[in-house]
Amino acid sequence: MSLNLRTSAPLRGECRLAGDKSLSHRVALLAALAEGESRIENFLDAGVTRAMLDALAALGVEWELEKDVLLLQGKGPGGLRPPGEALHCGNSGTTLRLLAGALAGANVPCVLDGSPGLRTRPMDRIVKPLQAMGVPIEAARGGTAPLSLSRRPNGVPLDAISITLPVASAQVKSAILFAALGADGTTTIKEPGPSRDHSERLLKAMGVGIMRDANNLRVTLDPPAGPMRPLRLRLPGDFSSGAFLICAALLIPRSDIVIRDIGLNPTRTGLIDALIAMGAAIDSQITGESYGEPIGDLRVQASKLHGTRIDGPLVVRMIDEFPIFAIVAAMADGLSVVADAEELRFKESDRIAVLSKELKGIGVDIEEMPDGFRIRGRRKLKGGVSVKSHGDHRLGMAFCIASLIADEPILLEDAEIIDQSFPEFSRHLEELGAQVLV
Repeated sequence: MSLNLRTSAPLRGECRLAGDKSLSHRVALLAALAEGESRIENFLDAGVTRAMLDALAALGVEWELEKDVLLLQGKGPGGLRPPGEALHCGNSGTTLRLLAGALAGANVPCVLDGSPGLRTRPMDRIVKPLQAMGVPIEAARGGTAPLSLSRRPNGVPLDAISITLPVASAQVKSAILFAALGADGTTTIKEPGPSRDHSERLLKAMGVGIMRDANNLRVTLDPPAGPMRPLRLRLPGDFSSGAFLICAALLIPRSDIVIRDIGLNPTRTGLIDALIAMGAAIDSQITGESYGEPIGDLRVQASKLHGTRIDGPLVVRMIDEFPIFAIVAAMADGLSVVADAEELRFKESDRIAVLSKELKGIGVDIEEMPDGFRIRGRRKLKGGVSVKSHGDHRLGMAFCIASLIADEPILLEDAEIIDQSFPEFSRHLEELGAQVLV
């Protein structure tokens, strides 16, 4: 499927987004590990979350999804059954990594596999910590999927560990925490910078003894003495999906939009800090909280922007937003620099290399660096060309936003990849005033 977008008018109006992708993954898995029925409203129904739900079904978990309401019957760790075949995680690294930790803690033998793209992504970062806990787990040659978990002798718990991660990673941290639910004693994880903390907030709300230091760099978990409580909550809108609408409104003259009930967890909103530093008119208002997750409204108005530098801890707080940030940087005055972001090379694509290649094709002055890129802005984007997402949903959406501000539309050839995380992407843009051509 191909897609291009065009606008000659400002984006106006307000919208609410489907549930946060990171939270949807986690609540489905943790609800399965709890005992009793969980009810999750505004659950994201997309390709990557269906991979998680299908895997849970193969483990014997019953669930139904009506519109955006997920009802799931929690089995507890001891109620999960070994699947009859390999669990296929699609292109979702989150599904594979979180399942590896949870199934290790629950002592469920299985093979975790996925798409050819997923098989290229590094898994040693979770395999080695899990092995240190006594998990009988092996990766394929090269430290990638498929991962094979064997059963431990019955009644033998995992070893609690104290570990310092070389790179801040919410997925690695969460995998260790989920395994630690089946460990003997207190597990401690230290990170060089603050990564997103959705797992910690959820586990605490479900009755697990979990503590974090003031800087969100050290977390400790004590295994629960009894079953975890089921979940009953409404998920906030996905900030990473909202990022594309935010940036579109900033770049299209006279735009003024409001995004309601979006997740404003500070470990996720580094993009807002970066954009405000560039001169963006963004007003953020927290209106409530659910299971420790702050929720609120964002008003975004078209703004004249200037370049900035992104490095250090801010990189982790906006790790999913660099494809769309690159489009913003291309339209800002002056130089923008992204450093300390080598992790971008290990996403759904090598986001540094692919961004550099495709953005040059639409007229962006970008220089690739080993751990990031430099963009000199205020060059007009060249339309009338085709681009590819390279199997990366966030790259695909970023190129669609570029089409809105280019001199001619830009054609995204493999647009169906967007449905993996944001099926309503085109609808929201249309309702705000963009022209969508499929």
